[in-house]
Amino acid sequence: MVDVKKKSSSIENQSGAADASKMSKTLVLLMAAGSGLTVASIYYAQPLLEAIRQSLGMSVASTGLIITASQLGYALGLAFLVPLGDLVERRALAVWMTVGISVCLAGMALAPFSSILFAAALMMGALSVVAQVLVVFAATLARPAERGQVVGTVMSGLLLGILLARTAAGYLAQLEGWRAVFGVASALMIALAVVLHWGLPTHRSNIGVSYPALMKSVLVLLKEEPSLRLRAFYGAIAFGSFSVLWTPLTLMLSRPPYQYSTGTIGIFGLAGIAGVLAASLAGRMADMGWARQMTGIASALIVLSWLPLKLGDHSVSMLLFGILALDLTVQGLHITNQSEIYRLRPDARSRITSAYMASFFAGGVCGSALSSFAYAHSGWQGVCLVGTGFGMLATVLWLLTLRSR
Repeated sequence: MVDVKKKSSSIENQSGAADASKMSKTLVLLMAAGSGLTVASIYYAQPLLEAIRQSLGMSVASTGLIITASQLGYALGLAFLVPLGDLVERRALAVWMTVGISVCLAGMALAPFSSILFAAALMMGALSVVAQVLVVFAATLARPAERGQVVGTVMSGLLLGILLARTAAGYLAQLEGWRAVFGVASALMIALAVVLHWGLPTHRSNIGVSYPALMKSVLVLLKEEPSLRLRAFYGAIAFGSFSVLWTPLTLMLSRPPYQYSTGTIGIFGLAGIAGVLAASLAGRMADMGWARQMTGIASALIVLSWLPLKLGDHSVSMLLFGILALDLTVQGLHITNQSEIYRLRPDARSRITSAYMASFFAGGVCGSALSSFAYAHSGWQGVCLVGTGFGMLATVLWLLTLRSR
Protein backbone atom coordinates (compact mmCIF):
# COMPACT_ATOMS: atom_id res chain seq x y z
CA MET A 1 0.00 0.00 0.00
CA VAL A 2 1.19 3.49 -0.77
CA ASP A 3 1.39 5.57 2.40
CA VAL A 4 0.42 8.91 0.95
CA LYS A 5 1.21 10.64 4.24
CA LYS A 6 4.87 9.68 4.29
CA LYS A 7 6.11 12.31 1.88
CA SER A 8 8.83 14.71 2.73
CA SER A 9 7.42 18.18 3.29
CA SER A 10 10.77 19.68 2.40
CA ILE A 11 10.69 17.95 -0.99
CA GLU A 12 7.13 19.18 -1.55
CA ASN A 13 8.09 22.74 -0.69
CA GLN A 14 11.15 22.67 -2.91
CA SER A 15 9.09 21.26 -5.75
CA GLY A 16 6.42 23.88 -5.26
CA ALA A 17 8.98 26.67 -5.29
CA ALA A 18 10.56 25.36 -8.45
CA ASP A 19 7.22 24.90 -10.16
CA ALA A 20 5.96 28.36 -9.22
CA SER A 21 8.75 29.97 -11.24
CA LYS A 22 7.31 28.37 -14.39
CA MET A 23 3.98 30.19 -14.12
CA SER A 24 3.10 33.21 -16.24
CA LYS A 25 -0.11 34.88 -17.36
CA THR A 26 0.34 33.35 -20.80
CA LEU A 27 0.67 29.87 -19.34
CA VAL A 28 -2.38 30.34 -17.12
CA LEU A 29 -4.42 31.55 -20.10
CA LEU A 30 -3.23 28.60 -22.20
CA MET A 31 -4.34 26.18 -19.50
CA ALA A 32 -7.66 28.00 -19.18
CA ALA A 33 -8.23 27.82 -22.95
CA GLY A 34 -7.17 24.17 -23.09
CA SER A 35 -9.52 23.25 -20.24
CA GLY A 36 -12.41 25.09 -21.88
CA LEU A 37 -11.93 23.60 -25.33
CA THR A 38 -11.54 20.02 -24.12
CA VAL A 39 -14.44 19.99 -21.65
CA ALA A 40 -16.63 21.63 -24.31
CA SER A 41 -16.60 18.28 -26.11
CA ILE A 42 -19.06 16.73 -23.67
CA TYR A 43 -21.49 19.68 -23.99
CA TYR A 44 -21.79 20.05 -27.76
CA ALA A 45 -24.59 17.48 -27.83
CA GLN A 46 -26.90 19.27 -25.38
CA PRO A 47 -28.59 21.70 -27.83
CA LEU A 48 -28.52 19.02 -30.57
CA LEU A 49 -30.56 16.33 -28.83
CA GLU A 50 -33.77 16.91 -30.76
CA ALA A 51 -31.93 17.00 -34.12
CA ILE A 52 -30.05 13.79 -33.23
CA ARG A 53 -33.27 12.12 -32.07
CA GLN A 54 -35.01 12.83 -35.36
CA SER A 55 -31.99 11.86 -37.46
CA LEU A 56 -31.38 8.49 -35.77
CA GLY A 57 -34.99 7.71 -34.89
CA MET A 58 -34.46 7.61 -31.12
CA SER A 59 -37.02 7.88 -28.32
CA VAL A 60 -37.16 10.90 -26.00
CA ALA A 61 -35.88 8.92 -23.01
CA SER A 62 -32.96 7.32 -24.88
CA THR A 63 -31.90 10.63 -26.44
CA GLY A 64 -31.21 12.12 -23.02
CA LEU A 65 -28.89 9.17 -22.35
CA ILE A 66 -26.38 10.62 -24.84
CA ILE A 67 -25.54 13.19 -22.18
CA THR A 68 -25.56 10.49 -19.51
CA ALA A 69 -23.07 8.40 -21.55
CA SER A 70 -20.59 11.27 -21.93
CA GLN A 71 -20.88 12.14 -18.23
CA LEU A 72 -20.44 8.50 -17.24
CA GLY A 73 -17.33 8.38 -19.41
CA TYR A 74 -16.06 11.56 -17.74
CA ALA A 75 -16.62 10.02 -14.30
CA LEU A 76 -14.68 6.89 -15.35
CA GLY A 77 -11.88 9.05 -16.75
CA LEU A 78 -11.70 10.98 -13.51
CA ALA A 79 -11.41 7.75 -11.55
CA PHE A 80 -8.87 5.95 -13.76
CA LEU A 81 -7.06 8.52 -15.94
CA VAL A 82 -6.61 11.70 -13.88
CA PRO A 83 -4.46 9.93 -11.23
CA LEU A 84 -1.92 9.28 -14.00
CA GLY A 85 -0.95 12.95 -13.60
CA ASP A 86 0.89 11.90 -10.41
CA LEU A 87 2.69 9.11 -12.27
CA VAL A 88 3.54 10.17 -15.85
CA GLU A 89 4.75 13.33 -17.56
CA ARG A 90 1.80 15.72 -17.58
CA ARG A 91 2.37 17.53 -20.87
CA ALA A 92 2.52 14.29 -22.85
CA LEU A 93 -0.55 13.01 -21.00
CA ALA A 94 -2.54 16.14 -21.91
CA VAL A 95 -1.44 16.07 -25.56
CA TRP A 96 -2.25 12.41 -26.23
CA MET A 97 -5.58 12.57 -24.45
CA THR A 98 -6.51 15.56 -26.61
CA VAL A 99 -5.68 13.56 -29.74
CA GLY A 100 -7.90 10.77 -28.44
CA ILE A 101 -10.80 13.20 -27.99
CA SER A 102 -10.41 14.15 -31.65
CA VAL A 103 -10.76 10.51 -32.74
CA CYS A 104 -13.90 10.02 -30.62
CA LEU A 105 -15.53 13.20 -31.90
CA ALA A 106 -14.90 12.03 -35.45
CA GLY A 107 -16.64 8.77 -34.53
CA MET A 108 -19.66 10.71 -33.25
CA ALA A 109 -19.79 12.75 -36.45
CA LEU A 110 -19.86 9.60 -38.59
CA ALA A 111 -22.04 7.41 -36.34
CA PRO A 112 -24.76 5.67 -38.42
CA PHE A 113 -26.53 4.17 -35.39
CA SER A 114 -27.33 5.31 -31.86
CA SER A 115 -25.26 2.48 -30.33
CA ILE A 116 -22.09 3.75 -32.04
CA LEU A 117 -22.92 7.29 -30.96
CA PHE A 118 -23.31 6.14 -27.34
CA ALA A 119 -19.98 4.27 -27.43
CA ALA A 120 -18.10 7.22 -28.95
CA ALA A 121 -19.69 9.60 -26.43
CA LEU A 122 -18.62 7.35 -23.56
CA MET A 123 -14.97 7.21 -24.71
CA MET A 124 -14.91 10.91 -25.56
CA GLY A 125 -16.19 11.73 -22.07
CA ALA A 126 -13.45 9.61 -20.48
CA LEU A 127 -10.67 11.36 -22.41
CA SER A 128 -12.13 14.84 -21.85
CA VAL A 129 -10.82 14.72 -18.28
CA VAL A 130 -7.71 16.30 -19.77
CA ALA A 131 -9.48 19.49 -18.64
CA GLN A 132 -8.97 18.37 -15.04
CA VAL A 133 -5.38 17.33 -15.76
CA LEU A 134 -4.75 20.95 -16.76
CA VAL A 135 -6.51 22.29 -13.64
CA VAL A 136 -4.29 20.14 -11.42
CA PHE A 137 -1.25 21.16 -13.49
CA ALA A 138 -2.05 24.83 -12.86
CA ALA A 139 -2.61 24.25 -9.12
CA THR A 140 0.74 22.47 -8.88
CA LEU A 141 2.68 25.23 -10.64
CA ALA A 142 0.98 28.10 -8.78
CA ARG A 143 2.38 29.70 -5.65
CA PRO A 144 0.36 28.78 -2.52
CA ALA A 145 -0.87 32.36 -1.93
CA GLU A 146 -2.22 32.56 -5.49
CA ARG A 147 -3.48 29.00 -5.90
CA GLY A 148 -7.16 29.81 -5.41
CA GLN A 149 -6.98 32.66 -7.92
CA VAL A 150 -5.07 30.60 -10.50
CA VAL A 151 -7.49 27.69 -10.16
CA GLY A 152 -10.38 30.15 -10.45
CA THR A 153 -8.92 31.59 -13.66
CA VAL A 154 -8.40 28.18 -15.26
CA MET A 155 -11.88 27.12 -14.16
CA SER A 156 -13.27 30.33 -15.69
CA GLY A 157 -11.85 29.17 -19.00
CA LEU A 158 -13.38 25.75 -18.44
CA LEU A 159 -16.78 27.29 -17.74
CA LEU A 160 -16.57 29.52 -20.80
CA GLY A 161 -15.91 26.41 -22.84
CA ILE A 162 -19.07 24.81 -21.46
CA LEU A 163 -21.17 27.90 -22.17
CA LEU A 164 -19.82 28.67 -25.64
CA ALA A 165 -19.98 24.99 -26.63
CA ARG A 166 -23.76 25.01 -26.38
CA THR A 167 -24.12 28.27 -28.30
CA ALA A 168 -21.62 27.44 -31.05
CA ALA A 169 -23.01 23.92 -31.47
CA GLY A 170 -26.56 25.22 -31.78
CA TYR A 171 -25.73 27.72 -34.51
CA LEU A 172 -23.43 25.43 -36.47
CA ALA A 173 -26.03 22.65 -36.39
CA GLN A 174 -28.64 25.07 -37.69
CA LEU A 175 -26.39 25.91 -40.65
CA GLU A 176 -24.70 22.58 -41.43
CA GLY A 177 -26.41 19.87 -39.36
CA TRP A 178 -25.50 18.18 -36.10
CA ARG A 179 -22.78 15.98 -37.62
CA ALA A 180 -20.81 19.04 -38.70
CA VAL A 181 -20.54 20.14 -35.06
CA PHE A 182 -18.62 17.03 -34.06
CA GLY A 183 -16.52 17.12 -37.23
CA VAL A 184 -15.37 20.70 -36.61
CA ALA A 185 -14.75 19.91 -32.94
CA SER A 186 -12.56 16.96 -33.94
CA ALA A 187 -10.35 19.18 -36.11
CA LEU A 188 -10.17 21.75 -33.30
CA MET A 189 -8.82 19.13 -30.89
CA ILE A 190 -5.95 18.29 -33.26
CA ALA A 191 -5.00 21.97 -33.41
CA LEU A 192 -5.18 22.23 -29.62
CA ALA A 193 -2.92 19.19 -29.18
CA VAL A 194 -0.22 20.94 -31.23
CA VAL A 195 -0.54 24.15 -29.19
CA LEU A 196 -0.38 22.27 -25.88
CA HIS A 197 2.71 20.38 -27.03
CA TRP A 198 4.57 23.63 -27.73
CA GLY A 199 3.13 25.76 -24.92
CA LEU A 200 3.10 23.58 -21.80
CA PRO A 201 6.19 22.92 -19.70
CA THR A 202 7.24 19.35 -18.99
CA HIS A 203 6.42 18.15 -15.49
CA ARG A 204 6.55 14.80 -13.72
CA SER A 205 5.72 13.92 -10.09
CA ASN A 206 8.35 11.52 -8.77
CA ILE A 207 6.21 9.41 -6.42
CA GLY A 208 7.80 6.12 -7.50
CA VAL A 209 4.79 3.78 -7.33
CA SER A 210 2.98 1.44 -9.70
CA TYR A 211 -0.39 2.22 -11.26
CA PRO A 212 -2.30 -0.29 -9.06
CA ALA A 213 -0.71 1.20 -5.95
CA LEU A 214 -1.52 4.67 -7.24
CA MET A 215 -5.18 3.75 -7.66
CA LYS A 216 -5.28 2.18 -4.21
CA SER A 217 -3.92 5.38 -2.72
CA VAL A 218 -6.96 7.29 -4.05
CA LEU A 219 -9.13 5.20 -1.73
CA VAL A 220 -6.65 5.80 1.08
CA LEU A 221 -6.99 9.54 0.57
CA LEU A 222 -10.78 9.34 0.75
CA LYS A 223 -10.50 7.31 3.95
CA GLU A 224 -7.97 9.58 5.65
CA GLU A 225 -9.21 13.02 4.58
CA PRO A 226 -12.68 13.92 5.95
CA SER A 227 -12.52 17.30 4.21
CA LEU A 228 -12.09 15.53 0.86
CA ARG A 229 -15.09 13.29 1.54
CA LEU A 230 -17.24 16.26 2.52
CA ARG A 231 -16.25 18.35 -0.50
CA ALA A 232 -16.75 15.38 -2.83
CA PHE A 233 -20.30 14.99 -1.54
CA TYR A 234 -21.01 18.71 -1.99
CA GLY A 235 -19.66 18.50 -5.52
CA ALA A 236 -21.81 15.49 -6.40
CA ILE A 237 -24.96 17.20 -5.14
CA ALA A 238 -24.17 20.49 -6.93
CA PHE A 239 -23.42 18.93 -10.30
CA GLY A 240 -26.37 16.60 -9.92
CA SER A 241 -28.68 19.62 -9.71
CA PHE A 242 -26.87 21.24 -12.65
CA SER A 243 -27.34 18.15 -14.82
CA VAL A 244 -31.00 17.87 -13.86
CA LEU A 245 -31.53 21.24 -15.58
CA TRP A 246 -29.46 20.87 -18.73
CA THR A 247 -30.26 17.31 -19.77
CA PRO A 248 -33.98 17.83 -20.62
CA LEU A 249 -33.81 21.57 -21.32
CA THR A 250 -33.31 21.15 -25.08
CA LEU A 251 -36.26 18.78 -25.35
CA MET A 252 -38.49 21.22 -23.46
CA LEU A 253 -37.44 24.24 -25.53
CA SER A 254 -37.97 22.41 -28.84
CA ARG A 255 -41.63 21.81 -27.99
CA PRO A 256 -44.65 24.14 -27.51
CA PRO A 257 -44.95 26.85 -26.36
CA TYR A 258 -41.36 27.65 -27.39
CA GLN A 259 -40.50 25.45 -30.40
CA TYR A 260 -37.06 27.05 -30.68
CA SER A 261 -34.45 26.12 -33.29
CA THR A 262 -31.11 24.57 -32.31
CA GLY A 263 -29.42 27.95 -32.78
CA THR A 264 -31.81 29.70 -30.41
CA ILE A 265 -31.54 26.91 -27.85
CA GLY A 266 -27.76 27.25 -27.94
CA ILE A 267 -28.04 30.89 -26.84
CA PHE A 268 -29.45 29.75 -23.50
CA GLY A 269 -25.98 28.52 -22.60
CA LEU A 270 -24.84 32.15 -22.39
CA ALA A 271 -27.27 32.70 -19.51
CA GLY A 272 -24.74 30.83 -17.39
CA ILE A 273 -22.05 33.45 -17.90
CA ALA A 274 -22.48 34.36 -14.23
CA GLY A 275 -20.80 31.06 -13.44
CA VAL A 276 -17.57 32.41 -14.93
CA LEU A 277 -17.75 35.44 -12.64
CA ALA A 278 -18.49 33.18 -9.67
CA ALA A 279 -15.41 31.07 -10.38
CA SER A 280 -12.97 33.95 -10.01
CA LEU A 281 -14.79 35.42 -6.99
CA ALA A 282 -15.09 32.08 -5.22
CA GLY A 283 -11.37 31.42 -5.67
CA ARG A 284 -10.50 34.76 -4.04
CA MET A 285 -13.00 34.21 -1.21
CA ALA A 286 -11.54 30.78 -0.50
CA ASP A 287 -8.05 32.30 -0.34
CA MET A 288 -9.45 34.69 2.31
CA GLY A 289 -10.84 31.85 4.45
CA TRP A 290 -14.55 32.24 3.64
CA ALA A 291 -15.09 28.73 2.26
CA ARG A 292 -17.55 27.57 4.93
CA GLN A 293 -19.77 30.64 4.57
CA MET A 294 -19.68 30.44 0.77
CA THR A 295 -20.73 26.78 0.97
CA GLY A 296 -23.82 27.54 3.05
CA ILE A 297 -24.91 30.44 0.84
CA ALA A 298 -24.44 28.44 -2.36
CA SER A 299 -26.33 25.43 -1.00
CA ALA A 300 -29.35 27.57 -0.09
CA LEU A 301 -29.27 29.39 -3.43
CA ILE A 302 -29.39 26.11 -5.36
CA VAL A 303 -32.81 25.48 -3.79
CA LEU A 304 -33.98 29.04 -4.49
CA SER A 305 -32.79 28.86 -8.12
CA TRP A 306 -35.39 26.18 -8.86
CA LEU A 307 -38.27 28.49 -7.94
CA PRO A 308 -38.02 30.59 -11.14
CA LEU A 309 -37.06 27.49 -13.12
CA LYS A 310 -40.37 25.92 -12.09
CA LEU A 311 -42.09 28.70 -14.06
CA GLY A 312 -39.74 28.22 -17.01
CA ASP A 313 -42.04 26.00 -19.02
CA HIS A 314 -44.17 29.05 -19.88
CA SER A 315 -42.01 32.08 -18.95
CA VAL A 316 -38.72 32.57 -20.79
CA SER A 317 -37.65 35.41 -18.48
CA MET A 318 -38.04 33.18 -15.40
CA LEU A 319 -36.21 30.38 -17.20
CA LEU A 320 -33.25 32.62 -18.04
CA PHE A 321 -33.12 34.02 -14.51
CA GLY A 322 -33.16 30.54 -13.03
CA ILE A 323 -30.40 29.30 -15.36
CA LEU A 324 -28.23 32.28 -14.45
CA ALA A 325 -28.80 31.80 -10.72
CA LEU A 326 -28.20 28.04 -10.77
CA ASP A 327 -25.00 28.30 -12.85
CA LEU A 328 -23.63 31.01 -10.56
CA THR A 329 -24.25 29.08 -7.35
CA VAL A 330 -23.16 25.64 -8.61
CA GLN A 331 -19.92 26.94 -10.08
CA GLY A 332 -19.20 29.07 -7.02
CA LEU A 333 -19.58 26.00 -4.80
CA HIS A 334 -17.44 23.94 -7.17
CA ILE A 335 -14.52 26.38 -7.07
CA THR A 336 -14.80 26.66 -3.31
CA ASN A 337 -14.58 22.87 -3.08
CA GLN A 338 -11.52 22.74 -5.32
CA SER A 339 -9.74 25.52 -3.47
CA GLU A 340 -10.23 23.59 -0.22
CA ILE A 341 -9.12 20.16 -1.42
CA TYR A 342 -5.96 21.50 -3.10
CA ARG A 343 -4.74 22.62 0.33
CA LEU A 344 -4.60 19.06 1.61
CA ARG A 345 -1.58 17.21 0.12
CA PRO A 346 0.60 18.84 -2.55
CA ASP A 347 2.13 15.50 -3.58
CA ALA A 348 -1.26 13.95 -4.35
CA ARG A 349 -3.23 16.63 -6.18
CA SER A 350 -4.02 14.48 -9.22
CA ARG A 351 -5.38 11.71 -7.00
CA ILE A 352 -7.30 14.19 -4.85
CA THR A 353 -8.79 15.65 -8.03
CA SER A 354 -9.65 12.15 -9.21
CA ALA A 355 -11.51 11.35 -6.00
CA TYR A 356 -13.35 14.67 -5.92
CA MET A 357 -14.22 14.94 -9.61
CA ALA A 358 -15.26 11.29 -9.92
CA SER A 359 -17.79 11.97 -7.18
CA PHE A 360 -18.71 15.27 -8.86
CA PHE A 361 -19.56 13.64 -12.17
CA ALA A 362 -21.14 10.60 -10.54
CA GLY A 363 -23.61 13.13 -9.14
CA GLY A 364 -24.02 14.50 -12.65
CA VAL A 365 -24.76 11.04 -14.04
CA CYS A 366 -27.41 10.50 -11.37
CA GLY A 367 -28.93 13.92 -12.04
CA SER A 368 -28.96 13.37 -15.80
CA ALA A 369 -30.55 9.92 -15.52
CA LEU A 370 -33.14 11.05 -12.97
CA SER A 371 -34.11 14.12 -14.99
CA SER A 372 -34.50 12.05 -18.19
CA PHE A 373 -36.85 9.72 -16.32
CA ALA A 374 -38.70 12.59 -14.64
CA TYR A 375 -39.20 14.50 -17.91
CA ALA A 376 -40.44 11.42 -19.77
CA HIS A 377 -43.00 10.63 -17.04
CA SER A 378 -43.82 13.93 -15.28
CA GLY A 379 -42.68 16.69 -17.63
CA TRP A 380 -40.87 19.87 -16.64
CA GLN A 381 -42.48 20.07 -13.19
CA GLY A 382 -41.09 16.64 -12.34
CA VAL A 383 -37.64 17.81 -13.42
CA CYS A 384 -37.88 20.85 -11.13
CA LEU A 385 -38.89 18.66 -8.20
CA VAL A 386 -35.79 16.49 -8.68
CA GLY A 387 -33.52 19.54 -8.98
CA THR A 388 -34.94 21.09 -5.82
CA GLY A 389 -34.32 17.83 -3.98
CA PHE A 390 -30.61 17.99 -4.83
CA GLY A 391 -30.39 21.55 -3.48
CA MET A 392 -32.19 20.64 -0.26
CA LEU A 393 -29.77 17.76 0.27
CA ALA A 394 -26.80 20.16 0.05
CA THR A 395 -28.43 22.58 2.50
CA VAL A 396 -29.18 19.85 5.03
CA LEU A 397 -25.59 18.59 4.76
CA TRP A 398 -24.24 22.09 5.48
CA LEU A 399 -26.52 22.48 8.52
CA LEU A 400 -25.36 19.11 9.84
CA THR A 401 -21.70 20.15 9.49
CA LEU A 402 -22.48 23.27 11.55
CA ARG A 403 -23.93 21.11 14.33
CA SER A 404 -20.92 18.80 14.25
CA ARG A 405 -18.62 21.79 14.65
